[in-house]
Amino acid sequence: MFDSPFMSLPGISPQEYSYLQSATTGFSEQQLRGFLMIYGSKRRNPDDMVLYCILGFFVPGLPRFLVNQIGMGILYFFTIGLCFIGTIIDLVNHKNLAFEYNQRMVLESLQMVKMTNLQ
Repeated sequence: MFDSPFMSLPGISPQEYSYLQSATTGFSEQQLRGFLMIYGSKRRNPDDMVLYCILGFFVPGLPRFLVNQIGMGILYFFTIGLCFIGTIIDLVNHKNLAFEYNQRMVLESLQMVKMTNLQ
């Protein structure tokens, strides 16, 4: 596990590690490097999400905008984080927010790697 290329991702959780392993099963070394390059640039570190959620008290909706939940970000912005209750919930669930976003980025990265191999 420790010599895996996925361990180079900062703040990777065991859940994310197993998800990445199952998603990239059967990839060649070149495909895996391409995937990691694409995914690494899109990925949100769960440890950084704590900071974004704390900043959400000053800029309501910031964490939601950063995980591409634009509608919720606008709602949080105009309701001041749903009177800060939603912002507190985001702070408690920061790892889940990051993991759900990262799952979507895994799928996008997989599609990009598969498209580049077709050419």
